[in-house]
Amino acid sequence: MEHFDVVIVGSGHGGAQAAIALRQNGHEDTILMVSRDRNPPYERPPLSKEYLAGDKPFERIQIRPEKFWADKNVELRLGRNVNEVDPIARELVLSDDTRITYRKLIWAAGGDARRLSCPGSDLAGIHYVRTRRDVDTLKEELAGGAKRAVIVGAGYIGLEAAAVLRKLGCEVTVVEMQERVLARVAGPELSDFYAAYHREQGVDLRLSTGVEAIEGADGRVSAVLTDSGEKIACDVIIAGIGIVPSVGALIAAGAAGSSGVDVDTFCRTTLDDIYAIGDCAAHANPYANNKVIRLESVQNANDMATVAAKAIMGDKQDYDAVPWFWSNQYDLRLQTVGISIDHDRAVLRGDPADKKFSVVYLREGRVVALDCVNNTKDYVQGRKLVMDRAEIEPELLADATVQLKELR
Repeated sequence: MEHFDVVIVGSGHGGAQAAIALRQNGHEDTILMVSRDRNPPYERPPLSKEYLAGDKPFERIQIRPEKFWADKNVELRLGRNVNEVDPIARELVLSDDTRITYRKLIWAAGGDARRLSCPGSDLAGIHYVRTRRDVDTLKEELAGGAKRAVIVGAGYIGLEAAAVLRKLGCEVTVVEMQERVLARVAGPELSDFYAAYHREQGVDLRLSTGVEAIEGADGRVSAVLTDSGEKIACDVIIAGIGIVPSVGALIAAGAAGSSGVDVDTFCRTTLDDIYAIGDCAAHANPYANNKVIRLESVQNANDMATVAAKAIMGDKQDYDAVPWFWSNQYDLRLQTVGISIDHDRAVLRGDPADKKFSVVYLREGRVVALDCVNNTKDYVQGRKLVMDRAEIEPELLADATVQLKELR
């Protein structure tokens, strides 16, 4: 039976950063990275943007060149899943029946794309933007003549994909069950702006609309039937309806968790010497009013990875990173800092008609988050306001002629 000092499960941003941080912090023993993906670690955000659009080849979205991992003595076992975890014996069983023991385990497995479950959801032509393979398959169908797309879900993935497909000349319909786009991550002001902008770009946006069934012809999708009785013809379907955390083996081994796996401030699970980071790690976040949440972001994955690596090396530091996110759609760059959960007031800075503005979110009079559209200056300066939970009069925040750094 093979033994590794640290085993990392997952090769996304969190898994890759965990290996990098371990080496940077002086870890000299063996490291193994196990991943279901068959590719060396690569960035996920470009999948729905530059990679789908064909603006970046795969080599440009790799987190590090493949040679880097060998040079750092990080062994990669790709195309394998971890089926079982024995926390007592500190043993893993892989999908190829390999058994591996570890001293420390970092679970960075992320999540699987949530699948459609309506009648017809097993037809060919339904795509999920989670891996390189997912997007390569979609790109092949687009190159083969698919021109009519239905996108289910108006979150980041759905809207980013819509923007790319419009650029590629496709007819695009977005179907969203909620009454507004980006409902899970932004306030109504931003939702209304993005909905209007997508419609200006020719997207047929159907809000408060669910998918009842999918029709097919010769085993492939041909139309989406909505819960209002409409039939939308299509050649391909993209579903961006969230993820299911990949934590089954940990939960089966006794780790606490409901949505994901629970971790403490050092990213430790309730199982000895097992850490969890990234999309699958549920934690009490100080920027979310201390609610237990999962953050699906590159920032969270990278920062949690560093916290876990330092804890393993004996340098325990609480996870207290400021959350940030971004999204590129058409000529709009959205940058978000903080978390707007439970905000009780939103203040608009600037004019959305200019395609450069910000929304500042307050809770009990204090700044908790900003959404900045083509407004990097507000994003950079607003970060300090979020960190300080700054208490500033809304009238001052609304004056876009005053820089935010002057309001601290």
